[in-house]
Amino acid sequence: MNGSENLELGYRGASACAAAGISYRQLDYWARTGLVEPTVRGAAGSGSARLYGFKDILVLKIVKRLLDTGVSLQNIRTAVTHLRERGVEDLARITLMSDGSSIYECTNSEEIFDLLQGGQGVFGIAIGKVWNEVEGSLSHLQAENLSDGSAITQEDSNDELAARRKLRGA
Repeated sequence: MNGSENLELGYRGASACAAAGISYRQLDYWARTGLVEPTVRGAAGSGSARLYGFKDILVLKIVKRLLDTGVSLQNIRTAVTHLRERGVEDLARITLMSDGSSIYECTNSEEIFDLLQGGQGVFGIAIGKVWNEVEGSLSHLQAENLSDGSAITQEDSNDELAARRKLRGA
């Protein structure tokens, strides 16, 4: 397989949990409550496996980080809805800032500076950095080829991730 092929991958729950740093219980709860649902394949009854895409896992990791810093689930739901509406390439340029109650999207250093000037305590999550962490984690985990359902080895997965990096110019 060469890096120019567009290989569509799905990741089972265990791989999604490992890459996002969450428990399977959290993953299941977030899927059932609609916070972060798998976009590749949802559960179709007992015994069926959900499949998560790269962007799903990126959002899972961001949700985990926001929860760890004390942001309310209601505000996280709003942020997730906003992130889902964005294109994948746009996400790498965003920094999410929060004062613990509200979440702000910043796309340049001036916006970040303006928030800091307000004198309130804020923290930021650079999505581009989280993106790279998720790519690194997924390079060691098994994926499923959506075209034929076959398992993708680490070597094949690295080719797909390298192609993704090349496409976004990293």
